[in-house]
Amino acid sequence: MSEATGSTELGYEQARDQLVEVVRELEAGGLSLEQSLALWEKGEHLAKVCERHLEGARERIEAALKSVEEDENDAE
Repeated sequence: MSEATGSTELGYEQARDQLVEVVRELEAGGLSLEQSLALWEKGEHLAKVCERHLEGARERIEAALKSVEEDENDAE
């Protein structure tokens, strides 16, 4: 669990893969309440990491599209 909460943020793929594993473990059941809560918290953190990466990608795409639109307008 410390890997997901370390000072170095995981890449999107790493966070996504770890989140998938957390979901598998939770769905498999057989965990104590404390273990389930710890996994849930880890999953919440990993989901937020994924959201940050996706938001960053969305912003980059929007900036690239805006740049293309501006270039097209300048060419006219």
